[in-house]
Amino acid sequence: MTVENPFPEADHDRRYIWEMLVTRDIDAFLNENWAMVSDDFIEDGFTGIDARNSDNPDDWRFQFPDVESYKVEWLRQAESFKKTEWAEDTKAAFHRVTELLDIEINNDAALVHKKFHGNIARTDGQKTPFNWQTLYYCRKQNGIWKISGFTGYLPFVADSGKSY
Repeated sequence: MTVENPFPEADHDRRYIWEMLVTRDIDAFLNENWAMVSDDFIEDGFTGIDARNSDNPDDWRFQFPDVESYKVEWLRQAESFKKTEWAEDTKAAFHRVTELLDIEINNDAALVHKKFHGNIARTDGQKTPFNWQTLYYCRKQNGIWKISGFTGYLPFVADSGKSY
């Protein structure tokens, strides 16, 4: 399945960031293959915050003080996802529930809003809900965009009034 990058060819930076955080991330996750995304991170000074699906920053945790700790959790989640019996094509479903349209670039830094909303059907008749968002902090190093940190698992309210 190929999903169209929403950014025009002339917008090289946003196109690259979208490919990194949507196409490559989904492919790596579904294949439980961290090597596919390992070069997308800035090791030095990486920071990952788990908002724990709470809009109260007092509930948030400094869960990932480095890339390695995030890698361990990412691989755990990928393995758990793969063990689940899904009733639909997981790549198509992941693309359906993933949205990345807002990328603010300021010089060689970017704030990227990645949203997950919708459900993926399981073979047992249940649906697994996806309803959170992640703010990625990216930096351009040697002409290549990389992830320097994120605040993830933020609550996402689909009817916030903003058109997507």
